[in-house]
Amino acid sequence: MSNQTIFRVFSSALIIALLSLSAIHVAGAQDPPRPPEPKPTPQQKDARDKKGDRRQSAQADEQVLDKEGRIVIDTDLVQLDVTVIEQNNMPVMNLKKEDFSVYEDKVKQTIENVNREEVPVSFGMVIDTSGSMRSKLQTVSDASVSLVKQMRLDDEAFVASFKAEPELVQDFTADRRELEDAISELYTSGGTALLDAIIATADYAQEKGKRRRKALVVITDGLEKNSSVKEKEVMEAIKEDEVQVYLVGFIDEDMDEKSLFGKSPGKKAKDLLSRIADDSGGRAYFPKDISEIPAIAAQIAKDLRTQYVVSYYPSNENRDGTFRTVQVSVNSQGSRKLIARTRRGYYARNEKGQLPAAAQKKGRGN
Repeated sequence: MSNQTIFRVFSSALIIALLSLSAIHVAGAQDPPRPPEPKPTPQQKDARDKKGDRRQSAQADEQVLDKEGRIVIDTDLVQLDVTVIEQNNMPVMNLKKEDFSVYEDKVKQTIENVNREEVPVSFGMVIDTSGSMRSKLQTVSDASVSLVKQMRLDDEAFVASFKAEPELVQDFTADRRELEDAISELYTSGGTALLDAIIATADYAQEKGKRRRKALVVITDGLEKNSSVKEKEVMEAIKEDEVQVYLVGFIDEDMDEKSLFGKSPGKKAKDLLSRIADDSGGRAYFPKDISEIPAIAAQIAKDLRTQYVVSYYPSNENRDGTFRTVQVSVNSQGSRKLIARTRRGYYARNEKGQLPAAAQKKGRGN
């Protein structure tokens, strides 16, 4: 091989080596090695783990949505929807955190936050369409439509009727026209299964309602005749479902005549409806005339809009499925005696927000 040929081969090899080194340098410049992420200090880790940090964020009330779009709230935080009224039933709107006291199982709790912001509502209109409601149905339907017309953009509602058994007429929707059409199609016949209807619709509201605040507006003549469940089961359902119940009861005057064997049928009906409403944090109304219904519907709508949300972390941190009784009191202002209404308590749910097996719904279609 000649010297000239050797020189050409050597030059070509050198050029290729230099080009390779250049390419490696450019690639390294475009993608420099990343420094390791700094590890949190022990102090930072402890701060993240402390409940105090979660409490400081209670006002923000961090919320996420599950797969069905429902709000999931920190299971430690207890939130009570509280209505405060004067003795003349007028709502009180200007209270502050320091005006409230909360007791859980008679132990005073530290309130994290109190606000009165309007929140969206998932509610159901549950209408007695038994034969005894025939003369009242048109006025009741008109009042239900007025509730629909007062819905806000983020609200949702459903319509159910009940005779000898409950029936879902229109499932949850924010479409007012669909709700009004469902109400217009109601008709009367048959008996009255009031307790069955309350359980079925409370369960439905809890399972399908997307909003944290849930309520039922039940309109009936209170003549319980055909239910397969007892009052105790209804009270248990309300505790589990955490649904406020507003009851409008038409109790005929002739039902108030005292029986030889104790309370009159009318008195029994009123007591039953009042107990259900009180336990849920709602309210029972007993109009003496059908003409009172529109005003009652307006009052219920206002009641749902003017509630305070009182939040606290319970001092009893055990998630053991037990029922915790709750009492809220409000400081009177001058000569005004103020009354606070809220649910009677709640079940301590587990870390996933679920009721332990011992407290779950039984025999109610689950």
